Amino acid sequence: MPTINPGPDFVALTVLANFVEVFLAKEGHAGVVGINFLEKIQLPTLPSIFGAMLAGVDYVLMGAGIPRTIPGILDKLAKGEAVDLKIDVEGALPGEEFFNRFDPKSFCGGSAPTLKRPFFLGIVASATLAITLARKSNGAVDGFVVEGETAGGHNAPPRGAMQLSATGEPIYSLRDVPDLVKIRELGLPFWLAGSYGSPEKFAEARQLGAAGIQVGTAFAFCEESGIRPDLKQQVIQLSRAGKAGVFTDPLASPTGFPFKVVQLAGTASDAARNAKRIRLCDLGYLRHVYRKEDGTLGYRCPAEPVEDYVRKGGAASETEGRQCVCNGLTATIGLTQFRSGEEPDLPLITAGNEVANIVDFLQPGRDSYSAAEAIRRLLEKISQVTTLVPRANAC
Repeated sequence: MPTINPGPDFVALTVLANFVEVFLAKEGHAGVVGINFLEKIQLPTLPSIFGAMLAGVDYVLMGAGIPRTIPGILDKLAKGEAVDLKIDVEGALPGEEFFNRFDPKSFCGGSAPTLKRPFFLGIVASATLAITLARKSNGAVDGFVVEGETAGGHNAPPRGAMQLSATGEPIYSLRDVPDLVKIRELGLPFWLAGSYGSPEKFAEARQLGAAGIQVGTAFAFCEESGIRPDLKQQVIQLSRAGKAGVFTDPLASPTGFPFKVVQLAGTASDAARNAKRIRLCDLGYLRHVYRKEDGTLGYRCPAEPVEDYVRKGGAASETEGRQCVCNGLTATIGLTQFRSGEEPDLPLITAGNEVANIVDFLQPGRDSYSAAEAIRRLLEKISQVTTLVPRANAC
């Protein structure tokens, strides 16, 4: 599992995995390819970025935190220089800092290649965060993805004290709506995300001055996506029947961020089925690093066995409602783990609120759609837009 000082095999596999993802994504076309990392998942970040850059990745996107040091890391890796990433450590003493280090020269056996520096896009949920990244990062920020709370995956928590609806979901207000005027004033390209995956919303985004939109849900359920085909088909049929929906779970993710979960029988959204899973942490990407009394570091996850988490100094209350997002997401793409004498891990499907409308991408008489068909539909109304604001580096 990832640690602050990973072994050479883990580092090599992480570099290779990211290289392969980007290399395959760039095959057969001349378009640009981006890769999305989470600031909350820090331990594999440096070798992950290097592997993606080796394959010529064009954009690096990062959210779920304040990634102010990533632009500078991209600058250094492009020149073959060693990089350090400060790791968040729970219980660290005042002035105490911990870093993860990656040296391209050492990894490459003494001489590192000069690489293309990809553009960096920060994923933000507010103008305040966009301004902070633009003015206080240690390198160039090339734009933003401005993500609303209806987007899939992890969502930024509401501003202020967490309040829940009658159904148990976080309540968002006008305070949580990004100020696009202030973001436009930064003079950097931005893309809008969160229920913008329709022709009408795409046209609206361009009228608002956006370079374009980020679409996740529509592509998550297209023919080319990595989600298990049987799961995609079930969700498409729910959308056809007007019954597809998501629950914004304030507890499921060990990160503490709200996490959108598609409601589908036989998956981790099924409380009765999920309760049968024996709690176990064996992938460890969302583990928290903490300082032990003797000054050494340990690793714990609110979704691991409660007794283990408490033994490591965590509060039992922090484990309530947590799910193993690592195993749930890998099961969703067909990499389910089977352990002797235990129930197999259940898929955990995430999507945005637009999952209700993916049926709109289907042609008559069809039960599936391709990525190309989704793009053609999204472009249906863009020719009607006359007020376009040109942006540098827009794609």
